[in-house]
Amino acid sequence: MRTYRRDRTPGGCYFFTVNLADRQRRTLTDHIDTLRRAFRVTLAAHPVRIDAIVVLPDHLHCLWQLPPDDDDYPLRWRLIKARFAMGVADDVSPTASRRRRGERGVWQRRYWEHRIRDEADHARHMDYIHYNPVKHGHVARAQDWPYSSFRRWAARGV
Repeated sequence: MRTYRRDRTPGGCYFFTVNLADRQRRTLTDHIDTLRRAFRVTLAAHPVRIDAIVVLPDHLHCLWQLPPDDDDYPLRWRLIKARFAMGVADDVSPTASRRRRGERGVWQRRYWEHRIRDEADHARHMDYIHYNPVKHGHVARAQDWPYSSFRRWAARGV
């Protein structure tokens, strides 16, 4: 059996995609304040710089810059996901496997991470994040999606 080791680099910059277990739900945007609180509480104790973020109804994408001596993004995601799950009414029936692990069934167990390699990679992922609501048909223009860092960057002239 092969052992999977994530590409973890202290001080690294990472792109993440995190999905709900049921991709037909709108839980993230329906409970945006709960999600924001989960991020705020977690990142107050375990800081990162969020370069970009977009929250869609069933998944989110973000770019994080970790502190120079820290590579523990799994801890941050575990805490964010747990705090959010505890804060929303979970009408999803967890599978037996999830019940054994104490999981509520809100999130997919895993998430996608990609270590950003250079400025061009960062720019590509930033564009991907900000265009995602348009790609999924939620809005016609990126600036019209309320759950995105796009407007923050546009206000800076980027």
